[in-house]
Amino acid sequence: MRYIIKRLFITFITLFLVSILCFLIFSVIKGDPANNLGGMQISPEQIELLREEMGLNRNVFVRYFDWLFNFISGNPGNSYSFRGEAISSLISQRLTVTISLALLSLFFIIVISFSVSLLTVKREGNLIDTIVNFFTAAGISTPGFFLGLLFIFIFGFGFKLFIPGNFMDYNESFFGFIGSLCFPALAIAIPNSAVLIKFLRGSLFQELQSDYVRTAKSKGAGRLYILFHHVFKNACLPAVTMLGMIIAEVFSGSIIIEQVFSIPGTGRLLIAAIGSRDYPLIQALMVYIAFLVVLANTLADITIMIIDPRIKKMRKVR
Repeated sequence: MRYIIKRLFITFITLFLVSILCFLIFSVIKGDPANNLGGMQISPEQIELLREEMGLNRNVFVRYFDWLFNFISGNPGNSYSFRGEAISSLISQRLTVTISLALLSLFFIIVISFSVSLLTVKREGNLIDTIVNFFTAAGISTPGFFLGLLFIFIFGFGFKLFIPGNFMDYNESFFGFIGSLCFPALAIAIPNSAVLIKFLRGSLFQELQSDYVRTAKSKGAGRLYILFHHVFKNACLPAVTMLGMIIAEVFSGSIIIEQVFSIPGTGRLLIAAIGSRDYPLIQALMVYIAFLVVLANTLADITIMIIDPRIKKMRKVR
C-alpha cells in the first residue's frame, strides 16, 4: 500500500510539472492570442480591451494558478477558434473516441504480441523463427501512418472492407463504431506489437536458459508446464514495463492516425487547435494526454508489483 501511495504521489508531482511546462510554453511563445482572435481589422484599443478580458495583462503566476484551479474544477476555459465553446465540452465529445481507439489498439497489441511470442518460442532459429524476425523487423521500421495509408488503399479502395473517411458514432451503432476503429487500431498496433514481440521473445529465450528451467526439466516437468507456470510469469515482468512505454506511443500515434482516417478524436482536435493557435485548447489537451500516459505507466508499475511480490520484499529490504 505504501508503494502505491508513493507512486500516486509521484504521478501527482509529474502532472503538476507538466501543467507548469504547458502553461509557460504558451506564455512565452511568439504571437499575441488577442491579436490572433481579433483578426486584421481590430484596432489597438480593441486589442487592449480584449487582452484585459482574456486576463493576458495579469501576472503569469496569477494566470497559471487561476487556470490550474479552473482546470481542476473541470472548467479549463473557452476555445478561441470554436466560437467560444467550452473546452471541457469539446474534449468530452472526442475523448471517448480516442480512449476507445487506444484501448482497442492495446487489445490488438497484447493479443498479437503474446500469442506470436508463445507460439514461436518453442524452437529458436527455425523457419518460423526466421519469418517472425523478418516481420517484426519490418513492423518496427514501418510507421503507423504509412500502414494506415496502405490499409485505406488495399482494404478500403481495393477489397471494399470499409469506406475511407466514413466514421460511425457509438450512439448510432456500437458495433459500427468498433468497426470504424478496427483498421486504425491495427495501424497503431502492428508497429508496437513488433517491438513487444522482439522484447518478449528475447526475454522468453533468456528465461528458458535459466537454472530453474533445467531443474524443472530434471524433475520431469513438461515444456508447456514450464513455459506457462514458470517462464512466462518471469518473462512478463519486463514486458509489462515495455507495455507501459508503448501506451505513450499509442496515444502519440493516435494523433496522426485520427487525421489519416478522419476520426473525430482528441488527436484531430489537437491538430486543428495547433493550426488555429487555440492556446487554451492546446494546453488542456496536452495535460489530458499527459495524464492518461502517466496514469498508464503508474498502473504498469503497480501491476508489476502485483505480479511479482518479490519486488515488494526487495524494496522493504532496501
